[in-house]
Amino acid sequence: MRGEVAAAGDEARAVLEAKHQAREFTLRASRSAIRSCATAIRAVHRQEFERARELIAEAAAFLAEADTALGDHHDIRSAGYFVDAQKELAEANLALAFVGGDAIVTADELGVGVAPYLNGMAEAASELRRQALDCLRRGDVERAETLLAAMDEVYSMLVTVDYPDAITGGLRRTTDALRAVLERTRGDVTTAIVAARLQAAVERATD
Repeated sequence: MRGEVAAAGDEARAVLEAKHQAREFTLRASRSAIRSCATAIRAVHRQEFERARELIAEAAAFLAEADTALGDHHDIRSAGYFVDAQKELAEANLALAFVGGDAIVTADELGVGVAPYLNGMAEAASELRRQALDCLRRGDVERAETLLAAMDEVYSMLVTVDYPDAITGGLRRTTDALRAVLERTRGDVTTAIVAARLQAAVERATD
């Protein structure tokens, strides 16, 4: 009996040690991926698209390594930090697509779950507010309208994803946050359009 108990303990420790190592590696890789994605989004806002692509590729490599290390540890695969890293990767990719004109990739193509992908899309659309305001400051109302339309399209799609938060990773809250950003941006763009029309009318009247 004593030998059997010891053997069972040894087996359990081996399993837990493997899980611990996978968790520690995944945690480090996820943090690195999130940092790369945050820097990529800043690069997108600065119109440094090639740099953004490099950082996104770097983040994707970190997540691919983590995915390999996880193996059959499905409980760790669903851990918050790994899912957050997937969401950040989706956000960075989609922000680049919306602003830089890159093709929109699917969740499958990115190798991320559908829930983090959709949450990342919502956050990428929210990032467009900053771009739209920059356009308004430059007087590029047409570009701001285009960005607003992209935000509206994302929001209109996300509100149709009506499933419990346990499945979507809290997508309803993320979508509600996007709606608030969208409405503020719509107000700013509308004000700029009206101001531009008034200015044009004044200039015509004084010609």
